[in-house]
Amino acid sequence: MASKISSFQHYIRGTFQEADSFIDIVNPATEEVIGRGPVGSGDVVDKAVAAARAAQPQWAARPAIERAGYLRKITEKIRANVDRLARIVSEEQGKTLSLAKLEVAFAADYIDYMAEWARRIEGEIVSSDRAGEQIFVFRKPLGVVAGILPWNFPFFMIARKMAPALITGNTIVIKPSEETPINCFEFVRLVAETDLPPGVFNVVGGGRDTGAALASHSDVDFISFTGSGPTGSSIMTAAAANVTKVNLELGGKAPCIVLADADLELAVSAIRGTRILNSGQACSSAERVYVQRSVAAEFTDKITSAISATRLGNPLTDTDIDMGPLTNRAGLLKVDAMVQAAIKDGATVRTGGAQRSDGRGFFYAPTVLADCKSDMSIMRDETFGPVLPIQIVEDLEEAITLANDTNYGLTSSVYTRDLSSAMKACRELQFGETYINREHFEAMQGFHAGIRKSGIGGADGKHGLYEYMYTHTVYVQA
Repeated sequence: MASKISSFQHYIRGTFQEADSFIDIVNPATEEVIGRGPVGSGDVVDKAVAAARAAQPQWAARPAIERAGYLRKITEKIRANVDRLARIVSEEQGKTLSLAKLEVAFAADYIDYMAEWARRIEGEIVSSDRAGEQIFVFRKPLGVVAGILPWNFPFFMIARKMAPALITGNTIVIKPSEETPINCFEFVRLVAETDLPPGVFNVVGGGRDTGAALASHSDVDFISFTGSGPTGSSIMTAAAANVTKVNLELGGKAPCIVLADADLELAVSAIRGTRILNSGQACSSAERVYVQRSVAAEFTDKITSAISATRLGNPLTDTDIDMGPLTNRAGLLKVDAMVQAAIKDGATVRTGGAQRSDGRGFFYAPTVLADCKSDMSIMRDETFGPVLPIQIVEDLEEAITLANDTNYGLTSSVYTRDLSSAMKACRELQFGETYINREHFEAMQGFHAGIRKSGIGGADGKHGLYEYMYTHTVYVQA
């Protein structure tokens, strides 16, 4: 068995480079070691950043439409390998095979979408107070980007950071999560089959130390990180020494407000889908529900029935499943501890509430908790697992007040047939995104951004693209 386990390599300046040490990668459904990811030392990070720095001026000098052509060559490779890549993502991360296929296909679509911006990047001409003067505002690439990836949507996050960086004339060094690096190194192999200039795209494996070396590097111009709040704070601290720009997508505690006039079937379907998606491991997932008292019993019964019907299994061996395991044991133990604390504090388990005990793997039964209160940890702290706590409210006013009473501020949703209620929620909810009568899932042409401890800056669309550029104002007196 050991002889079949692959060891992967760093990718720097267009070549694969051996690592001195490795991290075991575990299949979360079986707890078996499936590969060995390279660990990058400070010297390896230096080489990768130097390669990106050396390649950046010539890459930026190319017309954007030429850069777009290279991106499209990569998407052609991805689309030709969707099934193989999806199986890799499922095996190392634990999501269902159907969701993994969606993730890989969406990554290709996302890269193509960003490539379309080649002819749309704009500057400005500003009126001057002086006769004969023109004021120009140019947008220019920042330089070298460090992209530090999470493990929950590992393949898509490569695209989300690489595509806007490269189309705007930056070069990039990617560090995948040490939990899920195999898909990234398979992505690298596809890139290596294209004629992308050496040094434009580099990948260094490793864990916390490798990420810290990138975040504190004096020759990195922009750090784009997606992950936990504590790690984001550490990255921000490391970047501060060099005054490096940071973009941080961190945690969430998304509220879902269900009003008395809501279409309950729609609300149940959308909230269930959002809660079990990727085993609840998404920063934008439904994390808490506030339901109006007059429909609370009916809604709770319906959502309990829907979630209890969720089918768990190994994504690669079990057919017709809705959810796989959590990605790691630490997450499993955290989810269970939060549920047990909620029960101790008075929450009632309507379904789930325990780890699956019929074999190996990091499986947690999808859970509904009723009788929750606003001071419980389960209503305040990010669970990042398939647990749905429900609290009863009297009206929309109370729901909005409780929803806003959080350290987070990424996504939120409201279910109502009343336009006035929907618009009041849009005005008063303090979140980067609000979904009305639909599941939590952002569009690539939107702007995925949070406030408070959910992050700084954002991704996607025009505004996400311009995160990778700075403005250069030129005054011309003629």
